[in-house]
Amino acid sequence: MESTYGNRLHSPAEEVEEDFSSTINKVINEGGKVIIPAFAVGRTQTIVYMLHKLFDQNRIPEVPIYVDSPLAVEATNIFRSHPECMDRETYRIFLEEGTDPFGFGRLKYIKKTEESKELNDKQGPMIIISASGMAEGGRILHHLANSIGNPKNLILFVGYAAEHTLARRIMDGNEKVNIFGEEFDVRAKIKKMDYFSGHADQKELLDYLRLNQQNRLNNIFLVHGEEDMAMPFREKLLQKGFKNVQFPASGEIINL
Repeated sequence: MESTYGNRLHSPAEEVEEDFSSTINKVINEGGKVIIPAFAVGRTQTIVYMLHKLFDQNRIPEVPIYVDSPLAVEATNIFRSHPECMDRETYRIFLEEGTDPFGFGRLKYIKKTEESKELNDKQGPMIIISASGMAEGGRILHHLANSIGNPKNLILFVGYAAEHTLARRIMDGNEKVNIFGEEFDVRAKIKKMDYFSGHADQKELLDYLRLNQQNRLNNIFLVHGEEDMAMPFREKLLQKGFKNVQFPASGEIINL
């Protein structure tokens, strides 16, 4: 099983909405841009949904919001085509009144390369959501290069980033980063919000294991997690009576 957030709990949804809206308001009031690296499938739609909700509740101001990712545009169309898969809150807030959860007045989806480039010349407060989430490729690189040097701007990370990726280097507080072979000073504000991640936190991982009877599990292998997350989670599992919990080393061979 994964252990990405094996030693961490995500914030409750109501706290996340308040944190998200107050963060955006602060940057917008200072005249800055909010740049959100986000995976095109799933993560982008979650962010757009929450922005729509906050916008309708007058908890964030009327500023332009751009989704700059051709894949995200296509993925969002698929989400729209399957309202039967959406949860009760979505029905209550949007679908009962025939409102599109992923489309509202200030939001614009960008597909053409020329339109994407034009965003770099736009001034004033705005929110740009662009792929990829780990900032290892895609249009987000142009937006980071254009915005990372301005202390008014915010780079908001809404998911996990693996070691040695550009997103992770920025998250870890590197003062300089390399984008397109050029060195940039990191002067923009940096913030992480793990709540939006698609990876389960410690409680959700434990709930998953409870669905499997303890006496039926001969071995548990913790993968997709760094040591500072996996090892404390391993100790937690051993304390709860699970047996043979292993965190395999890279390249290790285990005979079952």
